[in-house]
Amino acid sequence: MGDQQLPQTDSIEELAHFWDTHDLTDFEDQLEEVHDPVFERGQTVTVHLAPEEAEAVRKMAQAHGVGDADLIREWVQEKIRVR
Repeated sequence: MGDQQLPQTDSIEELAHFWDTHDLTDFEDQLEEVHDPVFERGQTVTVHLAPEEAEAVRKMAQAHGVGDADLIREWVQEKIRVR
């Protein structure tokens, strides 16, 4: 198995299938240590809402099939794009 190559793809599905069927130890000679962060986390902002406001957001999010935080994030992104 030493002649196999790591996949060169950004597809989560392809990578998941690859690692479901391969073992990391078969590719140790191709791995390299990374010192800089690869993924950066977003910043968290707390928003205080009145109970009835929070409930209204929760119901709207549920109606759209998303979480309340996802709906609020979408609203913020829409507002930022307008400016």
